Amino acid sequence: MTDRYGEDVLAGDWRAATRRVVPELPADRDLVVEHVDGFVGAVVGVAKQTVELEDRAGRVRAFPLGPGFLVDGEPVILVTPKAAPAPTARTASGSRAVPQQRARVARGSRLYVEGRHDAELIEKVWGADLRVEGVVVELLDGADNLGAALAGFAPGARRRAGVLLDHLIPGSKESRIAAQVASDDVLVVGHPFVDVWQAVKPARLGLTAWPVIPRDVEWKHGVCAALGWPHDEPADVAAAWQRILGTVRGYGDLEPALLGRVEELIDFVTEPE
Repeated sequence: MTDRYGEDVLAGDWRAATRRVVPELPADRDLVVEHVDGFVGAVVGVAKQTVELEDRAGRVRAFPLGPGFLVDGEPVILVTPKAAPAPTARTASGSRAVPQQRARVARGSRLYVEGRHDAELIEKVWGADLRVEGVVVELLDGADNLGAALAGFAPGARRRAGVLLDHLIPGSKESRIAAQVASDDVLVVGHPFVDVWQAVKPARLGLTAWPVIPRDVEWKHGVCAALGWPHDEPADVAAAWQRILGTVRGYGDLEPALLGRVEELIDFVTEPE
């Protein structure tokens, strides 16, 4: 028969309908809470079982985590906040860092740059990436030596050569050299700057722009003179470069015209062998 009177109202947990559920709240820093004893303050520290609150007068008190707190007049249970995920480690070039990665045995392909300053800048920003990929950077000591260097290297399908030249603009000496050596196994790219110094954003040196140097003045000496730096000796120019290089923290301090070209070369010489 059907129970015409329904279920017994006293059966089960009849108090559950009126029982209030108090929410849990992470004790995040700067969260303002009130303890039931009347102390009001912002969270300034959390240990395993306690939370520290600081009031307007700078007084700090510790309370056990758990119930006994109010936020906007409503009861809460303070709990330990979740740890923030650790940020992903990045190299100076912005690539994901590979922890405890040994340098790879050098692959057949190579990167060529005109001079020492180019190599030092690439090492500072892309050095970690190149070691992981096993790419060696070699100096040309001037674009005029590119043809001889490639003849000795003998590029091939498994021995690609990527070349970075300064001042690679239409009609320049560098553009003619690049046209002579380019092939399926040789990629020559460049930036428009007179020297790789200009690839460092001038703001890193407190400048709005790099000085304009007359063509009849050696560019690096002219820059040093314009900035009031010593420039009479080769050591002075070397010291100036170290000063500039020291301002570079990562890829964000370099001009896009250089960044894109270096990334292009790395992709070219690290394609699957």
